[in-house]
Amino acid sequence: MKPVVVDTNLAFRALASGGGELRNQMDPTSRLRLHSPRFLFVELFKHKERLLHASRLTEEELLEALQVLVARIEFINESNIPLGTWMEAHQLCRDVDEKDTAFVALTLHLDGQLWTEDEELKAGLRAKGFNRFFTP
Repeated sequence: MKPVVVDTNLAFRALASGGGELRNQMDPTSRLRLHSPRFLFVELFKHKERLLHASRLTEEELLEALQVLVARIEFINESNIPLGTWMEAHQLCRDVDEKDTAFVALTLHLDGQLWTEDEELKAGLRAKGFNRFFTP
């Protein structure tokens, strides 16, 4: 099975769902190999208050859910991705959503699939020939 790269959109939804189906799909017993650039952790921390509001969890419950999610994902240092791969990812993302460049670069680097529910991102990437999306 190919590596699966989890983007911010998906991780946010998994946490905001308060324990719904999406988080169950990311369960540690799953055979999926989940990866993400370290940038994901920064994005989740940046939006902690929004996550608390959306999930209706207590701060302690949210932190527990975050711990489970973070333990399930292998974080890859962005500096391990070759410059040429970054350039290719930037070309794909530059007029779609540049914040997703790290996720697309990691997907290309790992020869994996991108797991996102961001339909605008998917449409923009598909228009440029990128079609490496994971569907559970």
